[in-house]
Amino acid sequence: MKPIFASLALALLLSGCSSLKFWGKDEAEPVATGADAVAGDSQELTDKQKKEQEKKEKKASEPNDLKKIEASVDLKRLWSLGVGEGQEPQDATLVPVVVDGVVYAASRDGRVMAADAAEGERRWRADIDMPLTGGVGVGGGLVLVGTIEGDLVALRADSGEEAWRVALSSEMLAPAAANADAVVVQTQDAKVSGFSAQTGKPLWTYEGDRPLLTLRATAAPVMAETMAVVGFANGKLVAFDAANGTVLWEARVAMPSGRTELERMVDVNTPVLGGDILYAVSYQGRIAAYSRGTGRELWARDASSHRAPSLGTNQLYVVGTEDQVIALRATGGQELWVNRDLRLRNVTAPQAIGEVVAVADVEGYLHLLSQVDGRIVGRVKVDGDGVSTAMASDGERLFVLDNSGDLNAYGLRAR
Repeated sequence: MKPIFASLALALLLSGCSSLKFWGKDEAEPVATGADAVAGDSQELTDKQKKEQEKKEKKASEPNDLKKIEASVDLKRLWSLGVGEGQEPQDATLVPVVVDGVVYAASRDGRVMAADAAEGERRWRADIDMPLTGGVGVGGGLVLVGTIEGDLVALRADSGEEAWRVALSSEMLAPAAANADAVVVQTQDAKVSGFSAQTGKPLWTYEGDRPLLTLRATAAPVMAETMAVVGFANGKLVAFDAANGTVLWEARVAMPSGRTELERMVDVNTPVLGGDILYAVSYQGRIAAYSRGTGRELWARDASSHRAPSLGTNQLYVVGTEDQVIALRATGGQELWVNRDLRLRNVTAPQAIGEVVAVADVEGYLHLLSQVDGRIVGRVKVDGDGVSTAMASDGERLFVLDNSGDLNAYGLRAR
C-alpha cells in the first residue's frame, strides 16, 4: 500500500504546482481596476481555496500520527530469536504459528525454526534450499512451507527433518493446513490440492474460478477435524472433505459488482473458526457467519478487508481497508466500536488475546486495543523496519515476526 500512497501524494504535489510571475526591479506590477479588480479578487480567492483543498486531500492520504495514550497494559519482551533475513512488507506471507507450547516461524531466505514458546529456547532450525513464499502450516506432525518455485515442503515437527517435498501447480502464498491424514493447500492459480500427510502423495485437486484481477494473496485453508474450508478470490467459501476433496458445501460471501475488474475484486480472506461457526470477510464485499456443518448463513453485513479476522470474547475483529479496527458482535454482527486512530498505518491482521486485541503497523509499533471500547491501552516499538506479518498467540504471549527477521515474544500485564 505504501507505493499507492506515495503515488497519490506525488500526484497531489504536482497538482499543487502553478505558474509564477516575476516582475522586473523597475517594473511595477499591474494593478486591476473596476470590473477587472473584482474578477482578480475572485480569482485570488479561488486559488486560495484550491490550495486549501489540496492540503486537505494530501493530509487525507497520509497515515495518522500516533497520539499519546494512557497505558493500562504493559508489554514486556520475553525473548527474541533471529529467524533469517528480513522481508519486504509486500512479501509478508510467512505467518508464525504456535502449537502445543512450540512456536514455528520461517524467513524469506529459506530458514524454518521451532522454539519453546515460554523460554525461547531454539529446538531446531532447517535450511530449505530456496526462498519461501508461503507458510507456516502445522498439523499431522508436520511443519509445512512453500517455495518460490512452487514446491510444498513438509518437515517433521519434532526434528525439522524433511519428510517429503512435492511440486505444486503454482506458488503457495498462505499456510497449508493438515490433520493426521491429509495436507490441504491453496495455490495462486485458485487450485486447492490434498496430499497424503504420510507420504506427500497427491490425493485430489479442485480448480476454482480465478478472476482476471486478484489481491496478491490467497486464503489459508482452515482444518476442522476432517473438513477443510477455503476462501476464494471469486467471493466463495467452500468446504471440502480433506481426505478425498468432495465438496461438502459452498457459500457466497460476496458477489462481484462494478464495471472494472478492480471494482469487481471480492477476494475472501482466511476464515476463522469459533466452535461450530465459521466467520469470513471479503475485500469489497461482506463479512458473514456460517454454520460449519452445513454452510448455512447465520448473519452478514457489508464490509471490506484484505486481512483475516480474529475472534475474541464473543466479539469478532476486522481491520478495514483504511486500517480502522472494527469490533462486531460474534452472534449477530452488530457493530460495537470502531477505532480510527491507526488510519493508513498498514496494520496487520488483528490478534485477540486476553482482554485486548493486538495489531502492529508498518513503522514497527505494536498496539493493544481494549476489547470493551477499542481504546488503545498499550503500545511498544518492536522493530524499526516495521511489522507486516500477522501475529500468533498462545493465550498468554504474543509472537511477532518483524521485518528484520526476528521472532519476538511479548508478555502482557495489567498495570
